[in-house]
Amino acid sequence: MPSPTPSPSPSPDPLDTGRVALTFFFNLMEHWQCTTEQQRVLLGSIGNTTYFNWKKRPAVRLPHDTLERISYLMGIHKALRILFSNQPERAYQWPSKANLAAPFNGRSALAYMLGGRVMDLADVRRYLDAVRG
Repeated sequence: MPSPTPSPSPSPDPLDTGRVALTFFFNLMEHWQCTTEQQRVLLGSIGNTTYFNWKKRPAVRLPHDTLERISYLMGIHKALRILFSNQPERAYQWPSKANLAAPFNGRSALAYMLGGRVMDLADVRRYLDAVRG
């Protein structure tokens, strides 16, 4: 008797995915005290109109690049929450603090990420993952 074929799991609703991702993003940006311009760069240098539309109505289908960027920010946030588990406020302050370690070389992680490339976010995430061990 053949085994039943597992039914594929339903794909997540892209609007739900966008809503969850943007809700996380805007909450994190409030904790990091990022300006609108900084937020726009972290989202991929999006335009003002797009930014304010997403902020007002976050249930949108996000481009893959934007989802990838927010995913890296989620990983950065998670790593910081683990590293500073006894001091949650430090997890929110760390991105803005000067850091002598490579790749920051005296700049803050936030300044590094504001280079605007996805790889800048990936570098910060890799750095924190290495620090965590």
